[in-house]
Amino acid sequence: MSARIDARQRGNTGMSALSKILHSRRFHVYSGMLLAGLFGLFAWAHFNKYLETGEWTLLLVILSETLTTGFFIFRSFPQTVSTAPSDWLVAIAGSFAPLLLRPATWGVFPVASSIIALGTLLQIVSLLSLNRSFALVAAKREIKTAWMYGIVRHPLYACYFLVFGGYALVHTTLANVLIFAATMGFLWVRIQREERHLALDPAYRTYMLRVPYRLVPFVF
Repeated sequence: MSARIDARQRGNTGMSALSKILHSRRFHVYSGMLLAGLFGLFAWAHFNKYLETGEWTLLLVILSETLTTGFFIFRSFPQTVSTAPSDWLVAIAGSFAPLLLRPATWGVFPVASSIIALGTLLQIVSLLSLNRSFALVAAKREIKTAWMYGIVRHPLYACYFLVFGGYALVHTTLANVLIFAATMGFLWVRIQREERHLALDPAYRTYMLRVPYRLVPFVF
């Protein structure tokens, strides 16, 4: 019995240490630097392709990821954050996977560039609605309920579907299609993990009742 109690205490101590790391300013800075570095490679590849082809949707994709990276780097500190390893794995994979997308010379549906444009516009509005409450993993910050967040609970994820889905149609390669599919799978799991964490707050449960749709108004 005492061995079991000791193991539990060690586990609690480990979780407490992990929580301190995740709440630290150092982690805040280093994670931002990592994302900024990956974004730099992503932006460089797409800007060079734009100079080569003049494809304007590439600039929209760069803008989309610039906004996401910027809001992540300057995000506010969370009140609580999930320390579950699976939550972090899903969040990191879902956030960084799109940065592996690369422009191609052929697309199965080139006119889907209009979908990228629509998704980027809505993403800008969603990011402005969210402001510095942007999060990588399930974390409690100020609950946003205005603008896009008064329509659906996860407008940014809906925008990602439009932007990255349109990208896969305009720049169709097996790798891009697989990255898109994987990203959407990770985002779906993230939605469930985030809501499980946030629903611990009565205010968020009230918000869920007031805004019943996750991604698409009147549908889902």
